Amino acid sequence: MKKILIGAVVALALAGVGVWQFAGAAKTAPDVTFTSLTGQTITTQDLRGKVVLVKFWATSCTTCIAQMPDAIDNYNTLAPQGFETIAVAMQYDRADYVLNYAETRKLPFTVAIDSKGTIAQAFGNVQLTPTAFLIDKEGNIIKRYVGNYDKVAFLRTVNQALAS
Repeated sequence: MKKILIGAVVALALAGVGVWQFAGAAKTAPDVTFTSLTGQTITTQDLRGKVVLVKFWATSCTTCIAQMPDAIDNYNTLAPQGFETIAVAMQYDRADYVLNYAETRKLPFTVAIDSKGTIAQAFGNVQLTPTAFLIDKEGNIIKRYVGNYDKVAFLRTVNQALAS
């Protein structure tokens, strides 16, 4: 009984540290420059005033590919309200694969390749795909998603950010 009580106290303490670590002031998105497949450059500063999803992905990531139809639908539905998506292909992804995927799937949002890994590094050394960051209109990261996510909760968070 004593071991169970100690375990519960430790678990609560660790949970409290986790909540404390992420509570308080929002973390500002890093100042980075995205270069699209067409050569257009976009900075995080350029995106102020919009709600932005920065999505790290790879053509070899089955979960990333499975999420793309939803990403396309979300963008097409929410872009008129000020929602932007930047799909950042990982450093190890071949540029010709990324270009082929973007063209054949007619991705409507900006696709960039992180050829030197500097964007992933700036966002906390992203290594797992898919990893995405939802950024509010003021440039603050309001949510980080790794792997699959709850679609309803995601849309609720995006719509709240768009309304604010």
